[in-house]
Amino acid sequence: MNGQYLDFEKPIQEVVQRIEELRRIARTEDLELNEEIEKLGKKLERLRVDIYRKITPYQRVQLARHPSRPYSLDYINTVFEDFIELHGDRVFRDDPSIVAGWARLSGQSVMVIGQQKGRDTKDKIFRNFGMAHPEGYRKALRLMKMAEKFNRPIITLIDTPGAYPGIGAEERGQAEAIARNLREMILLRTPLISVVIGEGGSGGALALGLGNRVLMQQNAIYSVISPEGCASILWRDDGLKEKSAKALKLDAESLKQFGIVDEIIPEPNGGAHSDFEAAAASLKTCLATHLKQLSNIKPEELVNQRVEKYAAMGAYSE
Repeated sequence: MNGQYLDFEKPIQEVVQRIEELRRIARTEDLELNEEIEKLGKKLERLRVDIYRKITPYQRVQLARHPSRPYSLDYINTVFEDFIELHGDRVFRDDPSIVAGWARLSGQSVMVIGQQKGRDTKDKIFRNFGMAHPEGYRKALRLMKMAEKFNRPIITLIDTPGAYPGIGAEERGQAEAIARNLREMILLRTPLISVVIGEGGSGGALALGLGNRVLMQQNAIYSVISPEGCASILWRDDGLKEKSAKALKLDAESLKQFGIVDEIIPEPNGGAHSDFEAAAASLKTCLATHLKQLSNIKPEELVNQRVEKYAAMGAYSE
């Protein structure tokens, strides 16, 4: 669990600490405590199954935001091979909150584009907490068009609280950059797979999310607004975040039912951070499957499929 526990995981933390204590005693006192440790291990597994089976929508939000949760670069360096990062939008600057470049997935050349949060304070500031400026979205679009030129598939990894709302970003055309990405992505004549690996926050996430296939990890979230923001607007009380998280239907299961998400990628019990290797293997298998399916579709059909997919979303009455 990487030593960091959420509030609802306290019972798990207590058992883990007890197991570690018994192991320490067994080492220092030269005692045979394997039977007690084994019993606690079984109890821990049952506890994990019980807790994660019944987590609430906001607890799912907490898992999606977990500080130890794998980020885009973690997956890029594990799931993909031979990653070569490319930089800059050729207009203003490079935006470190979006990492992108050529890579290989199961031997196939792809363009991978991911939103990157930071781990420590210095890295968080450098990555702007995963919130892209307009030049970040323009960099992403530039590389998408490059992939289209060379007939290579595109894979985007979505993990952001939202697009950066600062004055400079707005002055440089934040809304226009997101809108242009949406327009251009729908017309790309190459396979496009989008994966929500953590937070999928509003237009900042959607600007990389217009794929032929939209996949979502089991404990990720995807929403037009954060639960705290929603509660503040609707009820003037951000303490009602649990209520708003439930109303927003931001979890993978709900979004699959609505047809927003095509497949849910399972995570280890406890979240992707509890067993990164298993989470990465699951993501790689899912990506390879969809990549193979899309590789047999003609370019014009890929465009039509994307248009029909998004035109069919939602409901309205006249």
